[in-house]
Amino acid sequence: MKYVDGFVVPVPKKSVPAYRRMAQRAGKIWREHGALEFRECVGDDLKVKMGMPFPRLSKLKPGDTVFFSWIVYKSRSHRDSVNKKVMKDPGMAKMMAASAMPFDVKRMAYGGFKVLVDL
Repeated sequence: MKYVDGFVVPVPKKSVPAYRRMAQRAGKIWREHGALEFRECVGDDLKVKMGMPFPRLSKLKPGDTVFFSWIVYKSRSHRDSVNKKVMKDPGMAKMMAASAMPFDVKRMAYGGFKVLVDL
């Protein structure tokens, strides 16, 4: 069964172009190392009346937006193998420097998920 890494990332709106460039480079690296899908989605319709809205969940500050992102793998072991290669990729080293990040990594939510339904 497929496996997914999921992310919720608050990003200052002024940093969205830099985040997009970083995500495009990172996505290419993940795909080169075997990820099946790489998606970065920016908040658009976030003023919902049902459930907990993403802005409150991610504790958005004024001037922030939120990204909902995921990477799909064949399985958890495939994810572990791909991520090991990604973390050793020289292209990732430049992006991983805290000074290069267009967002506060301490505010990012991340986790690995087993796919339960795949239609």
